[in-house]
Amino acid sequence: MLRLLFIAALAGGGWMAYYMLTPAPLPATPFEFNVKSGTTMKGVAHQLAQAGLIQQPGIFTLVARISGKGSALKAGNYALEGALTPWALLQKLTKGDVSQSEVKFIEGWNFKQLRQALDDAPGLRHDTKNLSDAEIMARLGWPGQYPEGQFFPDTYFFSSGMSDLTVLARAHKLMQTQLENAWRERAPNLPYASMEEALTMASIVEKETGRAEERPLIAGVFVNRLRMRMMLQTDPTVIYGLGDRYDGNLHKRDLLADTPYNTYTRTGLPPTPIAMPGLEAIRAALHPAPTQALYFVARGDGTHQFSNSLAQHNQAVNRYQRNRN
Repeated sequence: MLRLLFIAALAGGGWMAYYMLTPAPLPATPFEFNVKSGTTMKGVAHQLAQAGLIQQPGIFTLVARISGKGSALKAGNYALEGALTPWALLQKLTKGDVSQSEVKFIEGWNFKQLRQALDDAPGLRHDTKNLSDAEIMARLGWPGQYPEGQFFPDTYFFSSGMSDLTVLARAHKLMQTQLENAWRERAPNLPYASMEEALTMASIVEKETGRAEERPLIAGVFVNRLRMRMMLQTDPTVIYGLGDRYDGNLHKRDLLADTPYNTYTRTGLPPTPIAMPGLEAIRAALHPAPTQALYFVARGDGTHQFSNSLAQHNQAVNRYQRNRN
């Protein structure tokens, strides 16, 4: 009996050693996860097993306890870029080899600003530095897609030496996920032919107001105008169409100069998004407020006055714009 137990123990130990020293492929590349303060090794093991990174959370936890590492877990953000053994993963978790570097993409930024943020981020490998926008999208697996608005504004963590293309791929995937989820739950009878049109509307809403409570109303005005085939007449699209020619002031000649993004000369939505919309702007575009308003004007304090008729709008303009000027 003792001999059998001894053999079983050897076999079990051999199996644990084999498992802990066999590299496991990542469920996604890169693979990121967060260990929150106070999490136990058992809890992290089950978290990683659910994500598909490890297959035997019980063995992982047992080895951590036997090796004295069970209570040495370090909280933080971790980024993995290649296959590694469960033992190497355990070492990483207990050494606190976290990815502390981060880059932030801000709501309302355009793609040029996003690229500058990547270029300015120390620790990243700048593989996009000399690439055109079109070449970047091709490298990401989206050849022919215009990049504006296709990346989700958020904070992205990365390990030293990670490619900026990897960060962009995550931001692109997250935007697709957020947009698809919101699209499935959209209000009925919206005047959008596609998710891309909804994204374009969301980008306009993002640029028109920084007030969360106003976003559904702004979207409601533009949806009303689309349904009535009225021109949207929104300054941010004109400014985007001007590109580097915009000098900080929007002139009358700018409103009269026709471009694909001039919503004072063309009906409907512009051909692409004009910025990165955040989740609230996306939700506003897909759940516009029920309103009769067709106009709005800035009050000068960050809010807007909404009007149902042109006469009311002109009165609001006189009150909030011309008198102020």
